[in-house]
Amino acid sequence: MTAPASKDSFGARDTLKVGDASYEVFRLDKVSGSEKLPYSLKILLENLLRTEDGANITADHIRALGNWDPTADPSIEIQFTPARVIMQDFTGVPCVVDLATMREAVTDLGGDPDKVNPLAPAELVIDHSVIIDVFGRADAFERNVEIEYERNRERYQFLRWGQGAFDEFKVVPPGTGIVHQVNIEHLARTVMARNGQAYPDSCVGTDSHTTMVNGLGVLGWGVGGIEAEAAMLGQPVSMLIPRVVGFKLTGEIPAGVTATDVVLTITEMLRRHGVVGKFVEFYGESVAQVPLANRATIGNMSPEFGSTAAIFPIDDETIRYLKLTGRSAEQVALVEAYAKEQGLWHDPSREASYSEYLELDLSTVVPSIAGPKRPQDRIELTDAKSAFRKSVHDYVEEQHPTPHTKVDEKVEESFPASDAPSLSFADEDVAVAVPTAANGASGRPSKPVTVRSGDRGEFVLDHGAVVIASITSCTNTSNPSVMLGAALLARNAVEKGLSVKPWVKTSMAPGSQVVTDYYEKAGLWPYLEKLGYHLVGYGCTTCIGNSGPLPEEISAAVQENDLTVVSVLSGNRNFEGRINPDVKMNYLASPPLVIAYALAGTMDFDFEEQPLGQDTDGNDVFLRDIWPSPQEIQETIDSAITQEMFSKDYADVFDGGERWKSLPTPEGKTFQWDPESTYVRKPPYFEGMQADPEPVTDIKGARVLAKLGDSVTTDHISPAGAIKADSPAGRYLAEHGVDRKDFNSYGSRRGNHEVMIRGTFANIRLRNQLLDDVQGGYTRDFTQEGAPQAFIYDAAQNYAKAGIPLVVLGGKEYGSGSSRDWAAKGTRLLGVRAVIAESFERIHRSNLIGMGVIPLQFPEGESASSLGLDGTETFDFEGITKLNEGETPRTVKVTATKEDGTKVEFDAVVRIDTPGEADYYRNGGILQYVLRKMTRA
Repeated sequence: MTAPASKDSFGARDTLKVGDASYEVFRLDKVSGSEKLPYSLKILLENLLRTEDGANITADHIRALGNWDPTADPSIEIQFTPARVIMQDFTGVPCVVDLATMREAVTDLGGDPDKVNPLAPAELVIDHSVIIDVFGRADAFERNVEIEYERNRERYQFLRWGQGAFDEFKVVPPGTGIVHQVNIEHLARTVMARNGQAYPDSCVGTDSHTTMVNGLGVLGWGVGGIEAEAAMLGQPVSMLIPRVVGFKLTGEIPAGVTATDVVLTITEMLRRHGVVGKFVEFYGESVAQVPLANRATIGNMSPEFGSTAAIFPIDDETIRYLKLTGRSAEQVALVEAYAKEQGLWHDPSREASYSEYLELDLSTVVPSIAGPKRPQDRIELTDAKSAFRKSVHDYVEEQHPTPHTKVDEKVEESFPASDAPSLSFADEDVAVAVPTAANGASGRPSKPVTVRSGDRGEFVLDHGAVVIASITSCTNTSNPSVMLGAALLARNAVEKGLSVKPWVKTSMAPGSQVVTDYYEKAGLWPYLEKLGYHLVGYGCTTCIGNSGPLPEEISAAVQENDLTVVSVLSGNRNFEGRINPDVKMNYLASPPLVIAYALAGTMDFDFEEQPLGQDTDGNDVFLRDIWPSPQEIQETIDSAITQEMFSKDYADVFDGGERWKSLPTPEGKTFQWDPESTYVRKPPYFEGMQADPEPVTDIKGARVLAKLGDSVTTDHISPAGAIKADSPAGRYLAEHGVDRKDFNSYGSRRGNHEVMIRGTFANIRLRNQLLDDVQGGYTRDFTQEGAPQAFIYDAAQNYAKAGIPLVVLGGKEYGSGSSRDWAAKGTRLLGVRAVIAESFERIHRSNLIGMGVIPLQFPEGESASSLGLDGTETFDFEGITKLNEGETPRTVKVTATKEDGTKVEFDAVVRIDTPGEADYYRNGGILQYVLRKMTRA
């Protein structure tokens, strides 16, 4: 593909020589005002200069960006063309399914199927399908990969077909690493060299944590799968020039504080400040002191504090990391030369103009965790025990604890029951005491349950027991300081004679094979394995709900006694119902603290005051006694990590080995759909589609499918996790001959819309306010007499048969969480035409429009409750048809009619924010828009 010729209204085209190579570049200094722009906006400016076509991107757009007013609210729409697209397999499979379907639709409309082909590099990393079925043993990795291939054979065959059928589409096979770590360690270019041009690397990704690459100076963020497909097909991303928050870093990180602690502190600060829809940019003297891995960890958490991106500029540390990770000398030289030539090199003495300012003195950061259900709810480690005791009452009905009578006598002799250390005993007939189980002191609820668990012996479980302690997730597993910190802590714990409690499910899921290499070189694997931290897979596991089942005896005890048990994970997400169906409270922590909590065995633990156990001489061992020093961690990093590791591990990153290459793979430009497949099915988006869109219509007689509260996330909406046998999706699979053991997860079946729509709004923690005290995917079905409780999917089918459109009512921050296209696709396929909320998360709002669902906001200060809406009303929407006249109405009139005929009327704000979004809505969705545009070209 040749680069489109820019109109170059500013005379910015120039040549940059680097060594023996020459590149066409577009000089930023040709645009007045560019020198004061933040780093991130300079990248947008170069993008417009290079893609100026006089129609979608004009000289006025470029001028507007050069004259950017930091104090103004976003109002100017621009078209951003990302350099590449990055995907993971859960969100990527539907993208490839849709592209395959579009090839057929283009043919049906008389077009050329070859036009449906990525025009920008698109890379997919298979990392979301591994489930921790096997753990705590030497063959865990091999067995989990084996099971993964058995479960996902159809999907993997389909992706292999896509790799062959589409140009510019590459697949990183299973068992290689986590998408975001593979991105920063190998795929990211920082500066692109393509078609004779050099320009800043930028990307959009089908996972919200695409922002991890911001740490490498790459502007990128998560979008819905449907937007990513459009970007692959050459469509720019429509956006408003954002406000940019300047975040100044000063001071140095103190001893004992990890990158995770810094991230949780920044997350709390930015969430409190309010950065939704904004760029965050780090600057100041201490930027140079922040290692690249720490920068990536901070960028990764951007969705948790709500910003579109959280970026660090290019500097010496960027260059050092590119060299370390095995980038070619030519590429490294290009990055440095280009950044310095274009004013993209970080200069602490020159401060850009920002919309808002924040500052953090790194020396003030203290060890922290976050939970029990939101990443922004930071808790200082010293307050963790008291915070847990306060929070646990939200999950436990029992207010009058029963004294614990089963604490082992040997423990009670030396310790007050409330502080009894959680010791492991070799004799399986001796009960192991859990500190939370003690005796319900301090008013905390207590419900001790004795469990006998095979080779784990007999032990007592109680509220607060840590049943999962997992080192996982892209956030931390790319960071050697915390990964080696955890391994050194494990070594120290083993040498002191400590062991993990028998009820804890332990797992180690690194983000790339490089982690394994440096663990081996440092000689630390044996200590991790001694504590049960065997390698379980290279992929995103616990953080996305792939924690796998708890041991049967523990799961049964938790369910039968309604125990409120806990997970601790080094991830970025801890929303309710996400980690494991048996676990109600989830805490984010650094990898060393994950192991510390596995040793403690409970959240009801004070690391300052309570020992983790005793050494061989009977002396108390506290966390401070086994915590490695910063000097030792750094020395281990310096001695154990080499450039050769990265070069070796990524040399054949797309190869996949014999398992991958031996998969039978279909061939041809169009995919041969298997009508019996329960993994990959042709979706209905283009059925009956005409060359020209039908006019949009107002919505009449809509019923409420769900009335929801504040902070309903896409995790509540989008199907994820295990598929229950008695759910609509479970019934569908059973009807299609799938055994329950082979149900797999919703994520693995994202290529089958029949499974996904049955799991939409089916999260076990969803609270639909149409029902009283009911959790899960249920609603009232007003097509039936008495409006009985029904599965949301079943009710939606009845509404569809009756020709009744649907609406969803929501609260504040509707759709926060991962950028999941299925949260929007499932909503639309259930028949929902409109969502009315108090406020929306950026990505989900955009995705709803991309699927032809109109997002509306209640009037300022109003809500469903304040307007007296209980969800039993029928809704009419007037004014949507103005979109047919080429304008987007600011509001539409909503009339809600109650069962007694009473009417509630209000003007809902239309959240179609840009002309581009209006085009998508008029066409019934973004894919329909792109498809029609292709057939006319």
